Amino acid sequence: MNPIRGRVITVSDRCAAGSAVDRSGPLAARLLAGYAEHVLLRDDVVIVPDGIEPLRRAIAEAVDDGVRLVFTTGGTGISPRDLTPEATLPLLAARLDGLAEQIRARGAEAAPAAGLSRGLVGITSREADAALIVNAPGSPGGVRDAVAVIGPIMGHIVEQLGGGDH
Repeated sequence: MNPIRGRVITVSDRCAAGSAVDRSGPLAARLLAGYAEHVLLRDDVVIVPDGIEPLRRAIAEAVDDGVRLVFTTGGTGISPRDLTPEATLPLLAARLDGLAEQIRARGAEAAPAAGLSRGLVGITSREADAALIVNAPGSPGGVRDAVAVIGPIMGHIVEQLGGGDH
């Protein structure tokens, strides 16, 4: 199997404005690169401000570019500007709620507040060229949890979308 083309998108008003350093996006890129047989990251980490339209546009651009794994960090909480799930949901043909719950459960082992994450996991279509979208929390721990759940099965997910055996 050829490596899956992936892109990391950080969602943060402060990082987009340059008033904070993005730690979660580069961490996600490094961890995903650890699954080198499965993931070929495209471009540097993309940083967008919180909000529905900037993220929806960045995800759509990634999918249009042929990216098969879109991994977002940030914007999954409950503050007024945390709108990553709202930006992502209309782009999904099917949600993979079990994976989102696994990410939250893994995080809750160390940080009870992990249950506040509203991050989604899903696919953009049921076609062979569909993209997997993963919304990870913006914390380094949340990113580690999401990659630990998704990393080992990315290849299997993409094979399934291509009609592969269960």
